[in-house]
Amino acid sequence: MREAKTVDVLLLLFLGLIWGSSFFNIKIASYSYEPFTLAFVRVFFACCLLIFLCFYKKIKIEAFSKNWKPYAVIGICNITVPFVLIAIGTSKINSYLAAILMSTTPISGSILAHFFTKNEKIKFLKSIGIIMGFCGVIFLFMDKIIINENNYYFALITILGSTFYSIGGILTLKVKHKGNVNVTTSTTIWSLIFLLPLSVLFEQPWSSSPTLESTLSLLYLGVVATGLAWLIRFRILAVNGLVFQTQVAYLIPIFGVFFGYFIMDEIITWRVIISLIIIIFGIYLVKKNNKGEV
Repeated sequence: MREAKTVDVLLLLFLGLIWGSSFFNIKIASYSYEPFTLAFVRVFFACCLLIFLCFYKKIKIEAFSKNWKPYAVIGICNITVPFVLIAIGTSKINSYLAAILMSTTPISGSILAHFFTKNEKIKFLKSIGIIMGFCGVIFLFMDKIIINENNYYFALITILGSTFYSIGGILTLKVKHKGNVNVTTSTTIWSLIFLLPLSVLFEQPWSSSPTLESTLSLLYLGVVATGLAWLIRFRILAVNGLVFQTQVAYLIPIFGVFFGYFIMDEIITWRVIISLIIIIFGIYLVKKNNKGEV
């Protein structure tokens, strides 16, 4: 892997910008679209781009091979469940709050990795980072202006969504030798298979009357925040490696807060700023002591 150049840093910033902007678009899309349908459209566009990428690079897609079960399970844990939970949670909380809560994924991932992997044990500095991350989240929950009895459970649902990302990441380690593009494409195909009947049976999207604003946000989520963003992620992974790519975790909540304040006119309190600083520093300590597998 080469040392990061200016173009690599710019791509990382662009990826953080895209993923940070996805949260206010999820909130706008949720005004008209139910969570299963919202998740399905996101995955559909990503799936189309990934399949095209596999054909272009002549990468074999193993979604329906004799060893299909791991791809199906990862598709549920790493895509289907978190996409749906994030859509549910973000619909009732501030978009920037969802971005901050989702940024805790490396922290929950480190805890799971300690128990389910051999090479990612929690040591002193990493434990300090995990404690700081949780303290930041707890401090955030003490802000009754942002999190109260009306949206408390939706904030927890968002955190649960980030935890499923971590679970999916642990499971992905079992098939990482199958190639990043193949694994991502195969799991995305299975996620699409699960989401389609859920959307049709429980939400019947054809009977809804979505607004233009929600539809544009949904298209942005599918084409840009999922499809294009994953392609950029693949490029960064291939050129700079996983450790460099994971630095995007610092950028997502910062951009999320920026867009939430300036575009959605969401209230930002002093507790939010302090919590954000604590969580980001906690993530830094966790990542500083990771070997990059998760």
